Amino acid sequence: MPDDTTSAGSAAASGSSPAAPSGSPTTPRTIRGVIIDWGGVVTSPLVDTIDAWLRSEQIDRDSYTAVMRSWVSAAYGDGADNPVHALERGECTNEEFERQLAAQLTHVDGRPVAHDDLLARMFAAGAVENAMLDLIRALRQAGLRTALLSNSWGDDYRRDLFPELFDVVVISAEVGMRKPEERIFRHTAALLGLEPEECVFIDDVAANIVAAEAIGLIGVHHREPGPTALRLTELLGVPLA
Repeated sequence: MPDDTTSAGSAAASGSSPAAPSGSPTTPRTIRGVIIDWGGVVTSPLVDTIDAWLRSEQIDRDSYTAVMRSWVSAAYGDGADNPVHALERGECTNEEFERQLAAQLTHVDGRPVAHDDLLARMFAAGAVENAMLDLIRALRQAGLRTALLSNSWGDDYRRDLFPELFDVVVISAEVGMRKPEERIFRHTAALLGLEPEECVFIDDVAANIVAAEAIGLIGVHHREPGPTALRLTELLGVPLA
């Protein structure tokens, strides 16, 4: 999901789990799996990627912000299904979504925006973060099972990297489910052969973290590779940072 839109997802959640009551007993967990988002986690921040596209194509920023705020607020709220739901669950084609989105956008000079390959153009400036690739490799070397769990906007994935990084790959449009739906977290954990309580979940959208934690996963709200590696080191007891 484009990071310019995640403020709506963040507004739907506080971004952190409720603290355990002071003095309450805790049971040590055995963590055996790590579930990882793609865009904005394995790749460079999506806010930077989207900003590069807006500047390169001279897209009117206000038109983009207005439509994304509306669609994503509904996608993470209690509203009816909308184009984001349909795209992420695979209920519409990329081309259908691109036509709907382009119709809401203008260039800074007022010209309409072409819909052809719009999603690919939006994410063209994105790049994988080598630090995150190294972190995932280190997790696997430490004996952790790893899964990709991504809400898909187009198909900008580096699928050539999947075999060395992930034991399981779950892409929302391919399974008809999307984050923050409970069922997609349970589905991913089950494919790993694990219970949700045995998994850490890394994502850059606060609402997805809260939803995952609600069913027992341990959430790590990703912003940069360094702090994420430090948090995983704390949780797993293995040197990753």
